Order: sequence, then structure tokens, then C-alpha cells
Amino acid sequence: MAISQQLARNSLSKYLPYLVALALLAAAAWYFTRPAPPRVQLVKVGRGLVEATVSNTRAGTVKACHRAKLSAPSGGQIAHLLVKKGDRVKANQVLLELWNNDLQAQARLAQEQLITAQTQAKQSCLQADLAEKEAGRSRQLQAKGFISNEGLDQKTSAARVARAGCEAARSQIEQSRSRIAAAHADLDRMVLRAPFDGIVADISGELGEYATPSPPGIPTPPAIDLIDDRCLFVSAPIDEVDAANIKAGQVSRITLDAIKGKSYAGRVKRVAPYVLELEKQARTVEVEVDFIEPPTAENLLVGYSADVEIVHTSHKDVLRIPTPSLLEGKRVLLYKADGILEERTVTTGIA
Repeated sequence: MAISQQLARNSLSKYLPYLVALALLAAAAWYFTRPAPPRVQLVKVGRGLVEATVSNTRAGTVKACHRAKLSAPSGGQIAHLLVKKGDRVKANQVLLELWNNDLQAQARLAQEQLITAQTQAKQSCLQADLAEKEAGRSRQLQAKGFISNEGLDQKTSAARVARAGCEAARSQIEQSRSRIAAAHADLDRMVLRAPFDGIVADISGELGEYATPSPPGIPTPPAIDLIDDRCLFVSAPIDEVDAANIKAGQVSRITLDAIKGKSYAGRVKRVAPYVLELEKQARTVEVEVDFIEPPTAENLLVGYSADVEIVHTSHKDVLRIPTPSLLEGKRVLLYKADGILEERTVTTGIA
């Protein structure tokens, strides 16, 4: 028995170093392959302003308050092109004029007809005055028995006919004036004027080319694209689920892709009273936002892409928790002094 115990101790002593080495290898393998502790980003919460905002679903566009794609009321050959691209024009300034020599000739003819009608009216009215005087003298002579009643009737009738001719001649004057007005109206249709102050953005057509008006339903390039760049706003589509929170007058922030790193104060001026139903697109509501302080140092151009962030609710001096720190179920992890993260449930407000 003593011999067998001695043999067992010898065997254990013989394999003990291997067992220890195996245990150390297992411990090393576990140490180097153990999962790394989760890395968390600590955020110190504090009190401040919290805003609930709504942003556009697709890029908005900078637009001008006044923009007109102008075409002449009548078709014709461009005889005078009085502006160039980039020119600034005033309201009622002539931009282009179509060939209208025939209409000018008709206007001059109407003017000459007016002069003729005035002369004829003057002559007819003088004859009427003379006929009435003769009728008056005849009435005196008839009272004294120098002429018959028939002779008096003839003089009286002649005076009435002459007076009617005077009135007819005067009506010819009014007709001539109406023809002049119609001729001038036709001339105005051949002239394109600026409806407001602005800048000429584009011109379609050159001298000698034929310009046509834009009939309804037929897309015809306008002769002149006029923009009033003194007043600009942003038109942006907002998802229909957020439209109920947006009201005119709400404060917003405007960012432009062309002007990096800057934000501009804005205010909602209009919310469309209908929802856009475009195929293969989410239903949206058009919202227009005015610049409170438009860019002055930068060149703000019509057509820039823009984003708007509309503030519809805000709370001041409240505890603020970053959205990424809020877990499902309105839970947060609180970092304690011993390095342990403790789960807490919070009651949330606006976000």
C-alpha cells in the first residue's frame, strides 16, 4: 500500500508541470479572447431650451416673390429688342417691340379721320346755327303776315334737319376717337412691357425672329423671364404627417447648400391649403418661409436648393437628454461613481 501511494505521488509530480502549463494556457486564451467591455459615450445632461422641429422631406428651392415669364400678347417679328440678359428694368419699361408699321399707319389714319370729322362737325353745326336763325326770322315775318305758314314750316324743318346733321357729325368725332383707341390698343399688343421692377433672367429670341404668344395648354418658351430678386423666400415640401403642426408665423431656420456653415432666420408665411399627390412620391404640403435676415455678404440666387427647420413647440429651462442616449422603453443608463451603469426610467416631453 505504501508503495502504491508512493507511485501515485511520483506520477502526480511528473504530470503536475504539464497540468499547470495547460491551466496557464487556458487562462491566457480566455484573457486574450474574452469580449471587450462595451464602450459608451458619456454625456453630461443639463437644463436648457428644447425645441420640437419639422424639416422638409426633399430639398426646397429659393424663389422670388415676383417672377414672370413674359410673352407678347400677339405674334410677330421682333423689330426692337431693348434689353439684355442681366439688365435691371423698371415697371412699365418697354422690353421688346414687334413689327407694327401697318398698325401705326392705321393709327395715323384714324387720327386724320378724327381731324376730318371735327371739321365736318364744325361745318354742320355752323349751318345748323344759321338755319335756326333763319327759322327765327321767318317766325317773326309770319307773325306780321309777310310769309305763309307753309314757308315757316319749311324754315323750321330745315333748321331741325341741320341740327340733326350737326349731332350726326359730332357722333362721327366719337367714332373716330374710338377707332384711335382701338388702333392704340392694337399697338400696345405689339409691345412687351415690364410688369414690375426686376432683372432680366433670360431672353428667348433675337432681332428678326418670330415671337409667338403662349396659348393655354401649349408649353411655349417665354420671350423674357423677369425676376424681382429684391424679395426672396424658400418653398419646401413638408410631409403630410407633420403639416398639422405648422402654422403661419412660426420661427424657422434656413440653410443653403451653396452657403456652407451658415443658418438664416426665417418665418413661415404660408402653408398650402392642399396636399400634393405626385406619383411615386410621398404626399407633401408646400410651405413658404420668408427670410427675416437674408444673406448680404453672399450672393443669394433664385433656384438655390435650401432646407428649412420649422420650430413648432419649444420649452425653456428643462432637463435635456440627447436622443441617442434614450433607450427603448424611455430608459437611460446613469454612470455612477463606481463605474457601473445603472438603468433609469425617465418621463419624456417634446423631442
